[in-house]
Amino acid sequence: MLPGYRIGRGIGTGARSRIYLAVDARTGQRFAVKRVPRHGPDDDRFLEQAQTEFDVAGKVDHPVLRRCYDLVRIRKFLQTKELYLVMEYVPGVGLDQSMPNRLLDFLNLFMRVSEGLDALHSAGFVHSDIKPNNILIARGGVVKIIDFGQACPLGHRKQRIQGTPDYIAPEQVRRLPLTRQTDVFNLGATMYYLLTLETYPTEVRGADVRGGIAIVDNQGPLAPIEINGKIPLALSNLVMDCCRKEPRDRPGDMRQVRHRLLAIKDVWKKQREHLKLQHLAGRNGQATTPDVPSSDGRDADDAVGDRE
Repeated sequence: MLPGYRIGRGIGTGARSRIYLAVDARTGQRFAVKRVPRHGPDDDRFLEQAQTEFDVAGKVDHPVLRRCYDLVRIRKFLQTKELYLVMEYVPGVGLDQSMPNRLLDFLNLFMRVSEGLDALHSAGFVHSDIKPNNILIARGGVVKIIDFGQACPLGHRKQRIQGTPDYIAPEQVRRLPLTRQTDVFNLGATMYYLLTLETYPTEVRGADVRGGIAIVDNQGPLAPIEINGKIPLALSNLVMDCCRKEPRDRPGDMRQVRHRLLAIKDVWKKQREHLKLQHLAGRNGQATTPDVPSSDGRDADDAVGDRE
């Protein structure tokens, strides 16, 4: 299929594409290879997205952003028949399959994601498709943002609606200029889902009965803490601020998001330490209120939700 590589098992699928595990025949290094075939003109935009992913990844270098190494076009009669994108292999799963159960894990995860997106923004690009399955978690807690196929320069106005229902920002639906705050919204909607197991009521929702997309009015969503009382109020407020309808009302950039996540983490750690001291004093015979564990053995203030 691809000269110089031994193509192995399929490890993922995308829009009109399939991703394979591949091994460099000379070095033995493993890669992920995205194959995008062209069957007709309708496939041209998927070829363009693969080209965009390669171009954007080549302009930014950050450990949270998946690297792309090569783009190979197979042509016939001067026309691309299929395209191969050689990418960093990440042996992990998306957040849609592996959700953090503990608050500390959740905060650390999204602090890393915000760092990666800040690097992307500093390079002049908006990801514009942040969602659970575009954030991978690998062994050792490695975090990777993937799929830059819908990325575009800051301030770019797209000609058609692009984004994922349930995570899409209002300005994406209205085809207005996309900014750092677009990714802030996408990230907020992603956090909302992980904290509540419900999708944020964006202006474009999931598939309707005809298989298309359903456009709905935003009917004042419940705050995450109203759905999941285990999470801190400050975190609930941050998520809702990220999902404000007007970009100017959201945090200005990912550094602000990370700063607020860090502040929540610091307060939580202090509270945890205080509760541990109370518990220790209680075990030593002093009057105190013990730290009550949750039903599954976790501390009640430590869990962010049931993930059965």
